[in-house]
Amino acid sequence: MSAPVIRVRVPATSANLGAGFDSLGMALSLYNVFSVTELLPADEFRSDVMGEGARELIDASANLVVRSYLEACKAWGTKATGFSIMSHNVIPLCRGLGSSAGAVVAGVLIADALGGVEAPEAELLRVMTSIEGHPDNVAPCYLGGMTVSAWDGRELRYVRFPSLPDDMHVVVAVPDVRVRTKDAREALPDRVEFGDAVFNLGRAALLTAAWAAGRWDLLSWGMDDRLHQQYRARLFPGGDVIMDRVRVIPGCLGVAISGSGPSVIALVRGRPRRVAEAMCATFSEHGVDSLFFVLEGNADGARVEIPVESAARA
Repeated sequence: MSAPVIRVRVPATSANLGAGFDSLGMALSLYNVFSVTELLPADEFRSDVMGEGARELIDASANLVVRSYLEACKAWGTKATGFSIMSHNVIPLCRGLGSSAGAVVAGVLIADALGGVEAPEAELLRVMTSIEGHPDNVAPCYLGGMTVSAWDGRELRYVRFPSLPDDMHVVVAVPDVRVRTKDAREALPDRVEFGDAVFNLGRAALLTAAWAAGRWDLLSWGMDDRLHQQYRARLFPGGDVIMDRVRVIPGCLGVAISGSGPSVIALVRGRPRRVAEAMCATFSEHGVDSLFFVLEGNADGARVEIPVESAARA
């Protein structure tokens, strides 16, 4: 088999981290790989998918990588060359782990590479965010690590935070149910109580300050929330009890719904097995199968690879 024209690897992400609704997110060491295998005439696209979404994403016209590629080309005014794409998907779909953001990031990076744009980091992130609608997943997906970001609909500001300690693990429990982002958004109230807003402001500020200062003992408070988790926890079995059970386990520094759910993420110092077992046991008690990952929270961001053979052909 000939070398691909371009290959893009993107990490899973966990957004919000409790109090940081639509502004905080971290990259996780679980990756999808998208390979452009052949260039085709304009408006002609072919898609092949292995792993997650193999049946759902085979239609190239519905493939978010392709759609994001086309939107990025339009934004930059570059010619949209067609292509064949092979997707190797490991990130679970509709589980709050940023699979859609990864597709957006990949599509924009493919447009940048094939169009010869060479856009700077800030411009790439601006286009990614305009397509995704909010930056909390695309920023850590592209940059790696943990990021805080703010988007006003036109401009983006962001900061990448220091890495987690080497002895800290990220445990993610993934139940065998799906929650669409649209449904998770609709579950939220139109207004929040002033006291809840103040609560979250303090918690989000504490979370970012604690992360920057290495005060990991404060993560439990920092990842607490009153804006979205209490509503989204009702959308999946076990959601109303799992965080209370997990946060008291020795070594668990903080726990939250990952993104819009239903996956649950915990930051654990020491041995992660007890936390992982408690998560999966809770889902089992509520009649739901699940699996867990023990991941790194210092994951790399998106990586673009242009094989030597492809570069030589160009």
